[in-house]
Parts: sequence; C-alpha cells; structure tokens
Amino acid sequence: MSTERKINPYLKSALELGPPVLFFIAYLLLKDETYNFFGREFDGFIVVTAGFVPLLLASIAALWVLTGKISRMQIFTAVLVVVFGGLTVWFDDERFFKMKTTIVYAFFAIILGIGLALKRSWLEYVMGELMPMRREGWMILTKRLTAAFAFMAIANEVVWRTQTTEFWVTFETFALPAFLFLVFMFQAKLFEAHMIAPEGEDEAS
Repeated sequence: MSTERKINPYLKSALELGPPVLFFIAYLLLKDETYNFFGREFDGFIVVTAGFVPLLLASIAALWVLTGKISRMQIFTAVLVVVFGGLTVWFDDERFFKMKTTIVYAFFAIILGIGLALKRSWLEYVMGELMPMRREGWMILTKRLTAAFAFMAIANEVVWRTQTTEFWVTFETFALPAFLFLVFMFQAKLFEAHMIAPEGEDEAS
C-alpha cells in the first residue's frame, strides 16, 4: 500500500482551505451581479458555483499529485460537488448546492451510525493507524461525531431554508468547520484517557 508523501503543511492547508475561502470571497464580490451566457441570465451565486467546481477538483488533483494519496472523503465530496454544482448551474437553482452540505454531513452521520449499530467504529478503521486508541475510546468518539454530524446536517438545512444566501455562505464556510474543530478540541480528555502509548513509553513508565 502506498504511503502518503509529506508536503509543506502551509501548501497543504492552502489547497484544502483555499477553494471554500475563495468561493466566499468571490460570492461577496459577485453576489449582486447578473451575467448572460448563451442567452441565459445567471446571478452571482450560480456563476461562483460554476467556478468553484473546477477549482475544487484542481485542488484535490494537486493534493493527489503532491502527496500520492487521495482519501475516500475527498472523492465523495468531489462527486457531490460535481453533481450538485452541475444541477445548480443547469437548473439555475442555488438550492441544489445548498442541499449538498446537508447531504455530506447526513451521509457521515448515517455511515457512522450504521457502524455503531454493528458495534463497530468506522473511524477506527479509517484513522486507527494515525491515532492509536483503545476500542472503547473509538466507540465513544464515534458516538460523539455521529451526533455532531447529524446536528450539522440539521443546522445547515434549517439555515439555508430560513436565512439569506449571504448568511448561509458565511455559515457554511466558517461556522460549520469551526464547530467541527471545537468538537475535536473538546475530545482532549478522551484522547488522554484512551490513547495507546508506544511500547517504549509503556516500558519506561
């Protein structure tokens, strides 16, 4: 199995976070504009969405070339962005793109929930090598992240249906990732209690 090549962390962060941040900036600049393509009028949100799709794909491709690895989550996200971004532009309806975020988080919650029903942690399967932890720790973390993803899916659905597009773009770009970051930050005690130390450290202690 191929191993991931190390690249500059700043470059990696730029490739991962750049597309959504550029989407946010472009939306703020173009949201009040209307453009005519092939005899059809499109507002700023649709145009920005059309530009975001190839930008995200280029970013994922660059990460793949530089690191030699692409995650299942990146592939899944790319497929959804292409499908729902394409539907957004084709039908000139921004609701498709907004629903994409709900579907992504709901999918994660459902997959993790199925694993829990089978008394398994898919997180451990995906992240176990990077973060060695006892099984009970993985089960607790999986339960918490299942709840977090379900909450995020519901929150996105409520926000895009009840708030302005400008508010949703800000919420989707910054608030949801910040919430997920805080969820992980609050797992420090869980990691401390269930993390498996390297064999050398166990013997030394």
